[in-house]
Parts: sequence; C-alpha cells; structure tokens
Amino acid sequence: MTRTINFPFSVDSTPTFPEAPPEACDVVVIGGGIVGVMTAWFLARRGLKTALCEKGRIAGEQSSRNWGWIRQQGRDPHELPIMVEANCIWQELAEECGERLGFRQTGILYLANSERELAQYEDWLPHAKANGIDSRMLSEQALADLMPEARLRWPGALHTPSDARAEPWQAVPTLAHALSLRPEVSLHEGCAVRALDTQGGEICGVVTEKGRIRCSQVVLAGGAWSSLLARAHGVSFPQLSVKSTVGATHPLPEVLRGGVAEEDFAVRRREDGGYTLAHGTYRELFIGPDAFRHLKAYFPLIRSAHGGTGFHLKAAAGFPDAWGTPRRWSADEESPFEKQRILNPPPNMKLLDSMATRFHEIFPQLPKPTFSKAWGGMIDTMPDTVPIIDRIESVPGLTVATGMSGHGFGIGPGIGRVVADLVAGSATGYDLSRFRYQRFAPGQPIQVSPAF
Repeated sequence: MTRTINFPFSVDSTPTFPEAPPEACDVVVIGGGIVGVMTAWFLARRGLKTALCEKGRIAGEQSSRNWGWIRQQGRDPHELPIMVEANCIWQELAEECGERLGFRQTGILYLANSERELAQYEDWLPHAKANGIDSRMLSEQALADLMPEARLRWPGALHTPSDARAEPWQAVPTLAHALSLRPEVSLHEGCAVRALDTQGGEICGVVTEKGRIRCSQVVLAGGAWSSLLARAHGVSFPQLSVKSTVGATHPLPEVLRGGVAEEDFAVRRREDGGYTLAHGTYRELFIGPDAFRHLKAYFPLIRSAHGGTGFHLKAAAGFPDAWGTPRRWSADEESPFEKQRILNPPPNMKLLDSMATRFHEIFPQLPKPTFSKAWGGMIDTMPDTVPIIDRIESVPGLTVATGMSGHGFGIGPGIGRVVADLVAGSATGYDLSRFRYQRFAPGQPIQVSPAF
C-alpha cells in the first residue's frame, strides 16, 4: 500500500494576492473557491466594484481537491439547466484562459452493474433530452467498443460525450489570476472575514482581520465554513462537511480519455498522464455539535445513500464542526477562520489502495497504480444534496451560495453567473425555488435529490 500523503499545495506558502482590502466597494465575496471566484467574475462584468476575501488561499480547499469532472450527466433536474450553461461557460473560459485550465470535452461514462442501475439511468434520460444534452444509453457491446482496453464487462452504461474534465488545482487559480487583471475586482488571500457589519439589520460592510470594508452587498460562498459564519448572525441552515479521499496516480498508458464511474469507483484521465482515482460514493463524517443538531434532517439522505458513510467521533481541532470550535466570537478578536486557514484532512490510504486494486481488475494489462499524490477534502453538503442559492430576507444585502454537495467544480461558473444576477437584482433566467434558504424551515419535508 502506498504511503504517499501530500497535495500540490503548500499550506505555508506565500499568498498570491496578499494585498490589504479596500476601505469600500459595492460587493464583498467571502470565499475563494470556484463559486466565489466566478461570482466575482460576473459581478466585474456588470461593472460592480468587488472585493473577494479568502481566509487562506484561492482554491485551497475543495475547489482544488475534487475529481475535476465537469458533469451534466446524472444531475438534479433543477440543477441541470444551470449546468448546461456552466458547460458553455467553461468552453468560453478555456478560449480566454488557454490550456492552463486543462479543459477537455472527453465525455463521462456511468457503468451499470445491475438492471436497477440501468433503469435509473433510463429514467433520467428525459431530463437530458429536455435540456438538449447528448446523453445516451450504451448496450453491453457498444460499451465494450467504447472501452476496448477494459477486461471486465457491464450490462450497459450511460454516456454523455459533451461532458468534460479540467485540472482543479490549475483551473481555479488561473481563473483568479485572470480575474485579478480586471480593474473592478481586488482579491485578498489570508484575509478572513470575521463578521458581517450591519446597521438597522441591513448589510453595511464586513469586518476582516485586516480592517473593515464598507459595502451594501455580501455574497457568502465559504464552502464548508459558510454555516459557521452565517449562524453567528442568526442565519441557520443544516450544512455539514464530509471528507472525500482522492489520489493522483503516476503516469500510465491512456486507456480512458474522460471520466468513468461505478457506484464504488471513479476514475478520470489527467493532463499529466496519470489518473485521478476515488470511491464513487463513500464519505466520512466527523461528528460534532452541528451533526447532532441536524441529525433528523439527514435521516432521509442516510437511508437513501449508496456506498455508505464512515462515522468518526470528532473532527480535527479547528475544523468547522469540531467540538472546540467557537460558535460565537467578537469581531475585534481572532476568529475560527484565522485559526484554521485551510482544511487539509489526511487521506484514507486504505480506501485509495482498494481503488487502485479495482483499476487493476478492470485493466489488468497495466501495472497496479501507485500514487504520486493523495489528499482529503471536506465537501460542504446539504440534507437534500442540492445547494442554497438565495438572498436572505432576514439580513438584507446578504446572498448565500453554499452546500454544493460535491457538485460545485463543474457547475461553479453557472452558479457564479446566477449569483451575480441575484446580487444585481436582475432576472437569473431560472426557477431557483428548489435552492431557496427557507426550504429548511421547521416542518418542511426534506426532498432528497434523485441525482446520481
């Protein structure tokens, strides 16, 4: 079993954007992941002066730790139209930013191991057709023709040729660099937002560790940290964080061009000649106060989940739902966001070794993969596995975009465009009722997404 445990990112390295924030702007975006960066991107297009504040590093957490899939296939029907737009935006971004994004439309395959899975994929196809997506079912023989190097056989698969891949650690920092060249935007790493600044209940700015910023609008896109900051201001939603483990193999011959997944296995070809491997559905939950508080809300998801969840008694010190993490703090003192700049959980190497074994079973003509890198990432999730994208009526001027539930990298550009329109008070072009904040109000039933 490999014992390589590292990540293409140094927690202690010098920030790329260390400048002090401005005294005032139109909008402050909290969070330097894909959603925050792309929200700032589209706010800049509208000519709104925007400051993006990131407590650690741009893409230091889940936006660089994901699989790198840009996936329309299998999406929640309410997310799907936004994802179709996101796919188009990715193509535009690749033209503007070049090869550094690693963007390739190489398709995604979902392999079926049972008639039940085949039926599930068939049932989703009308949503693809309604949104103009090129998804199709493949027979056993058509799948074998598409994956001739595979030594195993499956009864069929779902295939979407227009789905794509990109290199997360390269892509989001590249987009941030392009964004920093726009005069309307300033980016600030190592600049935690300690608190929202309000007057008469309305947003009038934020308090950062480097001083106050006056503004009338704030976008909270803090990923795993969003609920901690929101709850300190009376805005509560049942967001939790679960750990996913991912590994990058040393270079191997190309037997796949895009992404392929079974229920328990996922693989993607990388630009560096290796593969990204992960478990298809298994996650690890570290139990803390929020996990107890929101347990009832997650019962439907736990009952419907495939692949299982590993439970741990406590999170590492300083994590958002750790037992010792403060839930209240003063704006003039060090906050939890400064004490833990970057979530960097250790990977589950036993799980990764089983993924390498599965890859070797499928492609026995290749040596069993070894890992050049391995990492853990904390996914911000919701009980129904779809995000909150909404303006918060109780705090006028606050817009929340969080709980991407592991789907954020691919859809991020589309979410960014939608959130920018919400902030500007413009029509988004979509029915966002599925993503409303109030769906988690007491007495509201939890409707788990049928996505897969």
